Amino acid sequence: MERKSKIDYYLDIALTVAQRSTCLRKCYGAIIVKNDEIIATGYNGAPRGRKNCTDLNYCIRESMKIPSGERYELCRSVHSEMNAIISASRESMIGADLYLACFDPKTGDEILNTCSCSMCKRHIINSGIKTVYVRSEGGRYIAYNVEDWITNDDSLTGNTRYMETK
Repeated sequence: MERKSKIDYYLDIALTVAQRSTCLRKCYGAIIVKNDEIIATGYNGAPRGRKNCTDLNYCIRESMKIPSGERYELCRSVHSEMNAIISASRESMIGADLYLACFDPKTGDEILNTCSCSMCKRHIINSGIKTVYVRSEGGRYIAYNVEDWITNDDSLTGNTRYMETK
């Protein structure tokens, strides 16, 4: 039996974390890893103490037919990346990697080739994280170099660059 790569191992853990998500549209899980040690985890869900969409059985963005990636101010959830970041010290995140996984709660299928939203990208940049990993097709993964998010500011151009590796 072939041994699982570290990247797949951490992406599997992020996918398990996503199972705690309370979103009705997409369930995300994020883990921050530094020196082969998990620093923090996070999943998308309502702020502590507030009712989750799964509890309400209602999503305002879905009911309003708002496309994915738009009008986040209407969403009840704190994103998985942000929840992981607020659970860790900045010192422990400098030079760390973030592993991001997502699945569709309606089908249970993993969603490949995902990326952080522009709001989460800003938090990731400020946290000091250096690379964000997500799964791609055919057992591959995408390694987003956070430095590229600074140099190629997609908030100005709408252009996100990444490096695909195995």
